[in-house]
Amino acid sequence: MVTPEDVRNYIAAGLECELLEVAGDGHHFEALIVSPGFEGLRPVQRHQLVYRALGERMREEIHALSMKTLTPAEHAAAAG
Repeated sequence: MVTPEDVRNYIAAGLECELLEVAGDGHHFEALIVSPGFEGLRPVQRHQLVYRALGERMREEIHALSMKTLTPAEHAAAAG
């Protein structure tokens, strides 16, 4: 079974992240991803970058992934 740590490692291997938090139950996962690579991208484009980092695992191992994708500036602003 895939763990949140596995998903975190998969994403980190394919995408530069300043912050990466993943929670889940082995089938459904939630991720907070803060990456400078998201600068200038629309939300759907950001999600595509994450899906690209996960590759075939998204179809085979991970059944559902809910993502919050932020740039470092957006994350800093949200944190206050």
